[in-house]
Amino acid sequence: MDLLRIIVAILLPPLGVFLQEGLGKHFWINILLTLLGYIPGIVHAVWIIARR
Repeated sequence: MDLLRIIVAILLPPLGVFLQEGLGKHFWINILLTLLGYIPGIVHAVWIIARR
């Protein structure tokens, strides 16, 4: 399941974080990072998924 979340996080970073954490602070941080740059959003999403 984590592999699927990581693939989703690479394609749509906020969706990957949402599947892992829900509508918490990490989701909103990821939205902001994705808007500022796609790569920081991906890195944050993969980090959130991998730390579990």
